[in-house]
Amino acid sequence: MQVREYTKDDLPDMIRIWNEVVEDGIAFPQEEMLDTESGKAFFASQSYNGVAEEDGKVYGLYILHPNNIGRCGHICNASYAVSSDARGRHIGEMLVKDCLRMGRELGFRVLQFNAVVERNVHARHLYERLGFMQLGTIPGGFRMKDGHYENICPYYHEL
Repeated sequence: MQVREYTKDDLPDMIRIWNEVVEDGIAFPQEEMLDTESGKAFFASQSYNGVAEEDGKVYGLYILHPNNIGRCGHICNASYAVSSDARGRHIGEMLVKDCLRMGRELGFRVLQFNAVVERNVHARHLYERLGFMQLGTIPGGFRMKDGHYENICPYYHEL
């Protein structure tokens, strides 16, 4: 398994994996599914897209972009998605580690996650093991797919 920059040939797998997480409705704030055109535009708008690939198949991805503008433009944000048929293979860890490296390489100073759902314990344990610090808890900050609200936990990591 290698993590590398995406190419246009990766877009169908990236869109499929992204939509799978959006459809789950428990981790990403997005509600709209990507199609071929909107997916191409969405991924092209990021500062960097990494994919976890093995034998020509994409199993996961991340997007990296500024979290804000101007005086806060040195803080980046990222999202990670792993195909449901590949979870438990430590792909998320490979993606986060590569993202930290790319964030530094692109000149960012901090990686911040704005909305990690509190009960997403696998992601939270991974982030904490990799040195991320939780900033607090925002009560009811995430509306789940079924309409109820869950707490979110912002995290950051200096680059």
